[in-house]
Amino acid sequence: MEQAVLTSLDPLIGALREHGYAVVGPTVRDGVIRFCELGSAADLPAGWTDEQAPGAYRLREGGEPVFGFAASPDSVKRFTHPPRSTLFRMRDGVPEAVPVEAPKVALLGVRACDLAGLAVQDRVFLGGRYPDEAYRARRAALFLIAVNCAVPGGTCFCASMNTGPRATSGFDLALTELTGPHRFLAESGSERGATLLEALPSRPATDADRQAARQVSETAEQRMGRHVELDGVKERLTERRESPVWNEIASRCLTCANCTMVCPTCFCATIEDGTDLADGSASRAERWDSCFTLEFTELGGAPVRSSGAARYRQWLTHKFSTWVDQFGTYGCVGCGRCITWCPTGIDITEELERLR
Repeated sequence: MEQAVLTSLDPLIGALREHGYAVVGPTVRDGVIRFCELGSAADLPAGWTDEQAPGAYRLREGGEPVFGFAASPDSVKRFTHPPRSTLFRMRDGVPEAVPVEAPKVALLGVRACDLAGLAVQDRVFLGGRYPDEAYRARRAALFLIAVNCAVPGGTCFCASMNTGPRATSGFDLALTELTGPHRFLAESGSERGATLLEALPSRPATDADRQAARQVSETAEQRMGRHVELDGVKERLTERRESPVWNEIASRCLTCANCTMVCPTCFCATIEDGTDLADGSASRAERWDSCFTLEFTELGGAPVRSSGAARYRQWLTHKFSTWVDQFGTYGCVGCGRCITWCPTGIDITEELERLR
């Protein structure tokens, strides 16, 4: 693992663009930090921070850090498993090949929880007998630059899930933002990351730099906004299938699917067929779906889970119980997005504690 100190991110962005990557990172858009293409480091949200709570998200100005905010509503999932993609097209009864869109993208500002979510998605789409080749192509086209969290959000609990706040694997480069003076400790996590780092203007990392980076992660862990006790949670969820808690949650849940849309591990999709009357073509597309939608599990024209309580139970039990049976890990990485972006502020950590 190579380590060096960078004083500016412009050479990094420039080098990635020279290698043919579209550099995508956090920017301020419409009152939210979203991942968009960057032209330079000036597009990054320096001086902005966020306040996150159940059902609440606000940006405010203040401070020096470039990455002084928690998880945005965007995760890596959007780039490996896009919200909508065309599978094939037909014209005059003749099928037409639709090439997989897998542009070279460098994601700058990926958090440890998102890397953990990506590892879960890798098991889903690349494991088993029938790996998803479109996912494989998009995954291979990514260059991942992680940023170790310094400012966890009020809904974050990655420390409970052992997925953060420090990135330990799955990245090409990882940055820790340091102050006094302002600088970035960069470390490589892959051969191509090391090659790129060697070409950037930098100075060798010192023990003081490394100690400062460790302190950033330790402080972030201590300031975590939420906590989940995992001991026994898998078994308790199975035992409490008929708990009245599910109906109480359902009385507040809108089954809007916001939680699954922002979740970095949710992968459910549906298939849609469409026609274009103008040119006579037909196409089949895959788009995100959710276990919260009524039509998600129809059999014989009727939904399998007709109540909101049953659909919420399915989602939460899958994340913290049956996912372990399927993939050997939890389906939650502790990013807290489902809490922040729930319109009614349902807090998964509180519900788990009540059920546990």
